[in-house]
Amino acid sequence: MDHTITEENGFKYVEEGEGNVLMLLHGLFGALSNFYDIIEHFKLTHKVVIPILPLYELPVEETTVMGYVNYVERFVAYKKYDKVIVLGNSLGGHIALLYALKNAEKINAVVLTGSSGLFESAMGDSYPKRGDYEYIKRKTEVTFYDPKHATKELVDELFDIVNDRNKVIRVLATAKSAIRQNLGEEVGKITSPTLLIWGNNDTITPPFVGEEFHKLIPNSKLIFIDKCGHAPMMEQPEEFNKHLETFLKEVASN
Repeated sequence: MDHTITEENGFKYVEEGEGNVLMLLHGLFGALSNFYDIIEHFKLTHKVVIPILPLYELPVEETTVMGYVNYVERFVAYKKYDKVIVLGNSLGGHIALLYALKNAEKINAVVLTGSSGLFESAMGDSYPKRGDYEYIKRKTEVTFYDPKHATKELVDELFDIVNDRNKVIRVLATAKSAIRQNLGEEVGKITSPTLLIWGNNDTITPPFVGEEFHKLIPNSKLIFIDKCGHAPMMEQPEEFNKHLETFLKEVASN
C-alpha cells in the first residue's frame, strides 16, 4: 500500500490515523519506505506523521541539522500539534534530539534508533564514488545486518543521489553539520521519557553509541535487537514495533 503525500503551505508530509501524534523523522537516505511497518502498525492507535525533510531543497547555507530542526518547528506550528512523540532514525534522531532540546514543552516522549549526534561512521573518505553502481550497492548493504534489505529501489535511490551534483553538495553539507553539532554535553538536559532501540550489528552508529546515549539521557531505556544493523524498524520490524508499543503504553499511562 502506498501512503499519500500531502503538499500544502510549502510542506510535504504523510499523516495517517488518529490519536496522540507520533512524528517520524527520516535520515539522509530513504524516507517513507523506511517507516512502512511503523505506519501500518501504529496508525491504528496514533496519528502517525512523517514530514518529508527538504534535504535537497534548502539553500546550501541552510542545509544543516539546525536548518532541518527549524523546518520541523515550522511544520509542527503549521499543523497545530499540541504535543508529539518524536521518533528519529540516523540523522532523523539527531534532528529529534535538537527539536526536543529546543521544545521540551511540546514533547511527550523521544525514540531514537541508530541516531547520530554523538558518533557516526559515515560513507568514508571515498564517498561519493560517482558512476560505480557496485560500490554504492556495497555501501547500501553495510546499513543492514542482512544485505538482502538493500533492495534495488534503495540502491537506485542512493546511486541517483551521488550522481546529482546539487544533491551531493547538500549531503556533504548536512554530514559536516552533523559532525560539528555533537550533542554530548547537551542530551543530559532531555527529561522526556526516551526509548533507545539499537541494532546489535550496527556499524554506522555502533552499539556503544546507544550505550552512551543511555548513560547521558536521564530518563532513558535501551534495547538491543540481534541480527540487526542501522535501521531496526526496517530489518526487524516486528520486534521493533513490539518494544515501541510497550514504551508508548507506558508513556500514555503516566
